[in-house]
Amino acid sequence: MQDIVVYDCTLRDGSQGEGIVFSAEDRLLIAQKLDEMGFDYIEGGFPGAAKKDADFFARARELDLKHAKLAAFTSTRRPKQAPGRSPGLKAAIESGAPVATVFGKSSVLHVEKVLGTTRSENLRMIEDSCRFLSGHELETVYDAEHFFDGFKLDPEYTLKTLEAAVNGGAEVLVLCDTNGGSLPWEIGEIVDRVAEQFDLPLGIHTHNDAGLAVAGSLAAVEHGCSHVQGTMNGYGERCGNANLCTIVANLELKMDRRTIGKRKLTKLRDLSRYVSEMANLPHPKNLPYVGESAFAHKGGMHIDGVRKDPSTFEHVPPERVGNARRLLISELAGRSSMLDRLSRYRKELKKDSPEVKQLIKELVDLENRGYQYEGAEASFDLLIRKAFGLRQELFHRCGFRIMSERREDGSMLSEATIKVRLGDREVHTAAEGMGPVSAIDNALRKALMEFHPEIENISLVDYKVRVIESTGGTGSDVRVLIESTDGQERWGTVGVSHNIIEASYIALLDAIEYGLLLSKQTEAHKRQARK
Repeated sequence: MQDIVVYDCTLRDGSQGEGIVFSAEDRLLIAQKLDEMGFDYIEGGFPGAAKKDADFFARARELDLKHAKLAAFTSTRRPKQAPGRSPGLKAAIESGAPVATVFGKSSVLHVEKVLGTTRSENLRMIEDSCRFLSGHELETVYDAEHFFDGFKLDPEYTLKTLEAAVNGGAEVLVLCDTNGGSLPWEIGEIVDRVAEQFDLPLGIHTHNDAGLAVAGSLAAVEHGCSHVQGTMNGYGERCGNANLCTIVANLELKMDRRTIGKRKLTKLRDLSRYVSEMANLPHPKNLPYVGESAFAHKGGMHIDGVRKDPSTFEHVPPERVGNARRLLISELAGRSSMLDRLSRYRKELKKDSPEVKQLIKELVDLENRGYQYEGAEASFDLLIRKAFGLRQELFHRCGFRIMSERREDGSMLSEATIKVRLGDREVHTAAEGMGPVSAIDNALRKALMEFHPEIENISLVDYKVRVIESTGGTGSDVRVLIESTDGQERWGTVGVSHNIIEASYIALLDAIEYGLLLSKQTEAHKRQARK
């Protein structure tokens, strides 16, 4: 089994993705996680170009990395400039990182039109820069920018740029598909040509502009590259970089290459979600291997097959990458999926049981009204409990009223008045919030706190609104999805109405009720365990 070096660029290339901003603290936390995962290199940034990158390296000296090496990114010296006068090269040395990754121009197009210099001077720039870094006892990685496009224009010159890097002391030659437009078989053929001439380890760095970054990286490995660069979740400029989550899983599970090891691979989904949180971005549901939908089944035939033998519709067991199988609830799923969920409450039910038929009928009616339970399984569980008479009424929903005002200073404030009944007692209370949903949430918590103090542990972590049918204009039905957590579990709830506040109210009440039920179940299990 061949070992493949994993080089993560999330903190540098990934941060160049639109909408992504990592604070210095975020970067330190992510670096620690990447190290714990077993990644070999962590590219911390471009200390010569950005102050926040320089600050990261200054603080990174506090990190206790067990496995990974930090790499500082930089460019070659400028034309007719001594390496010792290059701010970027000096910053890489002063960063304290043991590795310097220096990029240079491989394509004559960039040499002549972007750098505005001669081909021979570009070769000297590459060699001088690598020699300067390696001469300061830094492990030197050479990123051959625009390598594949350059090779197609002038293969002889492009290979000379690699020779210059080798002559300067580069220890790894990384071939970059910077524009992201090369096809996998082109990459394979060109890697073969490079491997014929150079004995050094070869690396691959691809972008996803043609949707082929992962395929190109795997092709490069198949043709001899032993060093793979990419970012978590494929974050990066334009269409992003090669997704390391997908690459690592494919290498380990499909290509018999060792990267982080099978044991750590089971933590891959957790790491992927963690980086999404640090980037303050929703975790893409359709990410291969690690997305919430990666092993989610909706079609009735698919669900029936998976229940009989998971390999019928799953290419790998989800547990191997830390994910889990989900059988979605919808009118398409039919009785197999419904039966799977109902068996948690009534194991004796069959596909043709009247209760199953009735629930499917009710589900179809609700979905016709705009409800979707794929991301709101907590609401569906409450629906099942109600159908079976198992829904413990922790509080009765009486109603609410909302008032919002825009003040003279331009600020907005909402006030919610809410009524709930707890046993034979009716609680009528009010609270303010920055918006109507916030006000309802605050009022509900105020009303329930005395009876259910565990509500304090429940918090809303995501809130989405979707117009179901836009032909009605501002009077269209809307669907509100809320994701909540108690610090341990996460659950989704849904509400639908032509009134966005009512839809939010429905989803929010479900979220609170389900969270309280979870809390009581957890407490009951603890009491049982003590006995």
